[in-house]
Amino acid sequence: MAVRPSATAGGNMFAIEDIRDWRGHDVIDADGKKIGELEAVYVDTSTDQPFFATVKIGLPSRHRLVFVPLAEATVGPGHVRVAFAKKQVKDAPSIDTDGELPAGDEEAVFAHYGLTYQAEPDQRRLGRR
Repeated sequence: MAVRPSATAGGNMFAIEDIRDWRGHDVIDADGKKIGELEAVYVDTSTDQPFFATVKIGLPSRHRLVFVPLAEATVGPGHVRVAFAKKQVKDAPSIDTDGELPAGDEEAVFAHYGLTYQAEPDQRRLGRR
């Protein structure tokens, strides 16, 4: 699987054309603890670069998707390692597995990780791939 170095992430990052290949792979935290499975990648609409991932967590009858930044994420054999602790990711804003992140909720996702949120009025900062 092709990966390319990312100038902003500090490790190997998804090549935008390979994102679909990573669906269903494990997402692990910095300590190697499994958080869940990669469901989708959201790109920064101003740069079209991967910015957040959604991770499927929970019991089979109660799955939900949580958001985690891809900054400093690296890819390995069959997994994506994120730079955040499992607990922080599991406590992140979430959506239903068939849901979509409302534009008005984007800022809360950024705030959960201490990231600055800037978007033009009536425009989305994140786009799902």
